[in-house]
Amino acid sequence: MKYEWQITPEINQLLIKLEAQKISLDSTRSLPHLELALRKRSLLRSAVYSARIEGLIEEESAPKKASQNLLSAYNRVHSDKIHHLDIVEIKELHRLVMRDISDNAGNYRSEPWAIFDKSGNAVYLAPMHFELPKLMNEYVDYIAGLKEHPAVTSAIAQFIFEKIHPFADGNGRVGRLISALVLTQKGYGFRGLIPFEKYIETHRSDYYRTLESSCDVTEFIRYFLEALTGEIGEIIISISGKEEKREDLLMPRRGEILNIISDHPLCTFDMIRRRFPSVNQKTLHYDLSQLVKRGYVDKIGATRGVLYRKTT
Repeated sequence: MKYEWQITPEINQLLIKLEAQKISLDSTRSLPHLELALRKRSLLRSAVYSARIEGLIEEESAPKKASQNLLSAYNRVHSDKIHHLDIVEIKELHRLVMRDISDNAGNYRSEPWAIFDKSGNAVYLAPMHFELPKLMNEYVDYIAGLKEHPAVTSAIAQFIFEKIHPFADGNGRVGRLISALVLTQKGYGFRGLIPFEKYIETHRSDYYRTLESSCDVTEFIRYFLEALTGEIGEIIISISGKEEKREDLLMPRRGEILNIISDHPLCTFDMIRRRFPSVNQKTLHYDLSQLVKRGYVDKIGATRGVLYRKTT
């Protein structure tokens, strides 16, 4: 574990900003319904953006297994099921990420691995596969022993994990899950509202550039903190001064359907269907039936000409 880093003035300023944001978020009045909706949206976005970073899906709406798996993994990270970072938990996160995608889900790679440039030249050679059990045990102990700020520790944990590259596939996804886990366990989970993969996906070239260094983590720490503080700032704005509404409890698509009906007092099913061309009509009918059942929407008529309006 021969890694090094410096807490530069820029990194220090980002840490000061992060602490101020934490105080601001902690002092913001809890809005359980709104935050539950935001948390669900945040986890879904984290899963989708993480899959896009790895080139697994092209569109945010693409219903791919990779993003579904990642959503399950992020839900685990933000639950109370994990007590500390260890080998068993790292393998479990990989198993969740690669479920029904790889036969080696949850298992270390069994062959050498390298990164190649466009010319076919190896630009980075990961540790040999037979070294992985020893290295991963050292890694877990090393991260547990760090005395840095939790956000710095989180960045270092992600960086070193990706350098070890213990799995044949899915290392980037698991590395980001580990960094989120470290933050959460050290009291910097920010209520599970921060999808900082969004920042990474929109600054992808910088993300890979800062991971290029073989042992100096400084640039990656700076990048990581920029991503984190940027996303926290947006979340603070999104919940400041807000009041809870009953519809905050709705799943995102049902919330959108309710908004459509609110904008069109006598709304037809065709108007809703045109807004969701990739969603099965049976699913949309079920969403509508649930909105009616829970008292959000009134159904007028019982034939093909049925209309919907928001309950007053």
